Amino acid sequence: MTATRLDVPARPRTWPRTVAIAGAIIVITLLTTLPALGGVEIDLGAIARNWGNGADRIAKLMRPDLSILPRTWQPLLETLEMALVAAAISAAFAIPLSLWAARPTNPNAPFRVAVRSVLNIIRAVPDLVYATILVAMVGVGALPGVITLVLFDLGIVVKLVSEAIDSADAAYIEAGRAAGGTQTQINRVTALPQTWPVFASQVLYSLELNVRVSAILGLVGAGGMGRLIDEVRGFYRYDALATIILELLVVVIAIEITSNVLRKRLR
Repeated sequence: MTATRLDVPARPRTWPRTVAIAGAIIVITLLTTLPALGGVEIDLGAIARNWGNGADRIAKLMRPDLSILPRTWQPLLETLEMALVAAAISAAFAIPLSLWAARPTNPNAPFRVAVRSVLNIIRAVPDLVYATILVAMVGVGALPGVITLVLFDLGIVVKLVSEAIDSADAAYIEAGRAAGGTQTQINRVTALPQTWPVFASQVLYSLELNVRVSAILGLVGAGGMGRLIDEVRGFYRYDALATIILELLVVVIAIEITSNVLRKRLR
C-alpha cells in the first residue's frame, strides 16, 4: 500500500489586512491629535515647562495627614448612604424598564423605541450636569446627589440588562407564547428568573460606581465626601486630600470584594 500524501494548505496571507488596519489607526490618530489637521491641540511643551508644579503636588500627596480622619467619618457615611439608597431605588425602576427595553420581552416596537430613546437621553447627560441643576432646584445636600445617582444607575443597568436579554436564547419566551401566556405572564414566569443573575451583577457594579461618582458630585454641592474634598483642595491641603483618597480607596476595594463574593453566589 502506498501512503497517501496529505498536502497542507498554504497559509493565508493576512499581512495586507494587518497593514491596512495599522495604517487606518495611524491616520485616525494623526487626524485627532494634530491641530493643523483639525485635531485636538496637545501642547507637550507645556508639560515640559510645568512638570515641576505637578511634581510638587504629587510629593505632598505622598505625605498623608491622618489628623483629618475624624472629620471624614460623617461625609464618608453620607457617601455610602447615597450610594446604597440610589442603587436600591434604581434597581426597583430598572426591573420593568429593562424588560420594556428588550425586544424579546417587549414586542411593541414603538413603546420599546420610546423607552430606549428616553434612556439614551438620560445616559447622554453627564452626571455633574444633573447634580448642578438639581442642587439649584432642591438645594445643597444629599438629595440632589441621590437623584443624580439614580439617573446614572438607570442608564447603565437598564442598557446592560436589556442587551443581555436581547442576546440570550429566547426559546423559553417562545415556549411561553406557545402555551398561551400573555406577555406579562411570560416576562414574570420565564424572563425574570433568567435575568436575575445578570441584573443582580449589574446592580452590584452600579453600587461600586456610586461610591466613586458620589465623591465627585460633592464638588458641586450634592453631598458626600466631595464637599470635604473641595474644601481641602481649596486650601491646598494635599496631604489631607491624600488621606481622603486612601480612605475612599479602602472603601471601594472592600465593596468590590463583597460584590465579587455575592456574584459568585449568584452564579
